[in-house]
Amino acid sequence: QVQLVESGGGLVQAGDSLRLSCVASGRTFSSRAMGWFRQAPGKEREFVATINWIGGSTSYADSVKGRFTISRVNGKNTVYLQMNSLKPEDTAVYYCAARRDGYVSREAIDYAYWGQGTQVTVSS
Repeated sequence: QVQLVESGGGLVQAGDSLRLSCVASGRTFSSRAMGWFRQAPGKEREFVATINWIGGSTSYADSVKGRFTISRVNGKNTVYLQMNSLKPEDTAVYYCAARRDGYVSREAIDYAYWGQGTQVTVSS
């Protein structure tokens, strides 16, 4: 079992930056691909970014490409989401997720473990 705990959310203004962190329990973090998803009020959960087990492969949603960066430090069991140039449409609860294997995926169904989420609110 893997437990994921997100942090770093908050209320910011458009154009600001935030860095989300997700710490995983256990000894298998370094073998798992990780992802970030988000869910805005009244909308379905959507893919944001994913990173493979070693950090050598990443993928982003078109809506965040060039503004968000996913990274990981396996020695700290932590994955990050650096969010720059935030827009009001980025407002959502952001979830960290872990796969059972090490390969990137943009599909929520491919992730076995989920955190509780952290709220990001961007005011205009």
